[in-house]
Amino acid sequence: MPVEDGEVVRWRGFREKIGRTPTADARTNEHLILTPLVLVAACFVVELFRLRRRNALLQKLQGPESKSFWFGNDHEMRYQKEVGDCEFEWMRRYGGAWRRSAPLGVSVSTPTGDVTFTYPSHVWIHYPKGTLPNIVTEMITGNGLFGRMLVQKWKDEVIPADPSGQPLVNVTQWFSRTTLDIIGGAGFDFQFGSLDNLRTSLSEQYQNLFIDSTLYPSDWDVLFKATWRLIPESLLSYVRYLPSREYSRFRRYLDFTRNFAREIIQKSIIKGDGKDIMSVLLRANASEDPKSRMSNDELVDQVSTLLLAGHDTTSNSLSWFFYEIAQHPESQQRIREEIAAVRERNKGDITAADLDSMTYTQAALKESMRLNPIIWLLMRVPSRDDVIPLAFPITGKSGEQMTSIPIRAGTPILLCISGYNRHPEVWGEDAHKWNPERFLNPDKTRQTSVGVFANLLNFSGGLRGCIGWRFSILEMQMIAITLLENFEFSMPPPNEKTRVYRKPSGIMMPMCEGELGVWLGLVIKALN
Repeated sequence: MPVEDGEVVRWRGFREKIGRTPTADARTNEHLILTPLVLVAACFVVELFRLRRRNALLQKLQGPESKSFWFGNDHEMRYQKEVGDCEFEWMRRYGGAWRRSAPLGVSVSTPTGDVTFTYPSHVWIHYPKGTLPNIVTEMITGNGLFGRMLVQKWKDEVIPADPSGQPLVNVTQWFSRTTLDIIGGAGFDFQFGSLDNLRTSLSEQYQNLFIDSTLYPSDWDVLFKATWRLIPESLLSYVRYLPSREYSRFRRYLDFTRNFAREIIQKSIIKGDGKDIMSVLLRANASEDPKSRMSNDELVDQVSTLLLAGHDTTSNSLSWFFYEIAQHPESQQRIREEIAAVRERNKGDITAADLDSMTYTQAALKESMRLNPIIWLLMRVPSRDDVIPLAFPITGKSGEQMTSIPIRAGTPILLCISGYNRHPEVWGEDAHKWNPERFLNPDKTRQTSVGVFANLLNFSGGLRGCIGWRFSILEMQMIAITLLENFEFSMPPPNEKTRVYRKPSGIMMPMCEGELGVWLGLVIKALN
């Protein structure tokens, strides 16, 4: 006997259990339930037909074979052991753009960023110059604050606790606490105290947030998200109340940070004349036309956004930077030589203005970000029919050379940042290898200018480029300088328990088999 649909089996079991055929009232209730379900199913079929029609233009593209109508290639992407396991292989086979099957038979164009981006030169969001870089620099290095506090914590507490004097340290956890304190001071003039306390109520909210909520989602969640385009946005706001881990974790985080944000806003209002981001935002909002002002709820959510974007991505980028230079001691030495040269020239101090002259330090940071993009995928959906020009031609299904991709409005486009950042046509045949020199002597004939920093897409670009990218870069540079002056970083002895994996959660997280949660362990040694 063939296996029957689970819903049918359950319904028949229910009827047998009560031991009778449904009455007329029961049949009426059945119709009341089934009618909207039929309507929803009909809408779903119509929308699916429309999506497949949109995708007809993508059929000329090569791409991996879909292994399932229900999940397409999503399982391969979402359940890969490391970021890049799938996309690097697909890029090698198909070039800079390919067709990938999404759940429910929908096709998605997946360019690796070799499309020709053009942004109007007048479209920029300006920030005041002069004060912010110096404030950030002082917060990290001046008067022993934050960066110096981290140095002292390691020298006074972490290193003495290890008999060898060279402990294995989960640097990601420490960087998260450091950057959280920095965004607290610069963003809100608020002392979070994360470096002083291993577990504060705020830092606990960020502990493994993306791993708990986005890493290796359940099958039902993948299918459920595939139907979101059918659900009105006003209803989608209620998905946060679903009981599964994918939603309950973010709900707890958001509920906490909203309450926390109200406290921060109230203190900023009382203070009135602060120079932090929140105080400036409140004053700017008060001077706006009442019709264009942000509501109180919108202001609260701005705090949540600044907290998350202002520390979590930066701390993970720092972790990968030190992971890379721990494998390349020659890079560490060159950076220390640059630091020493600047200090000798300035009689001790390093300011934000000095960073541009530290060319190798900048090149090493750029190279780490290229190899390890924290945001490794971006989804975009065009609002109108368009043609995407390609900087480098690709070979279509029938063998023809394609220099552009026609797309219909509503077609999902997945920007594979991890693929673009290692595209050999852009970065050379050694695109998968550590080579900061490529940023000291760039081959500009290969590269189309994209993004807001270093021809990378880590901060996206154009109107949707990250508005805090300058703050983040400055923060990473100053923390890196402070730590490399005081410590030597190296890899632990190689074994499976300490091997670090680039996990494909919402942002690319370091993890290893032998530890729970986010973990990137490096051996640190204090320098004289």
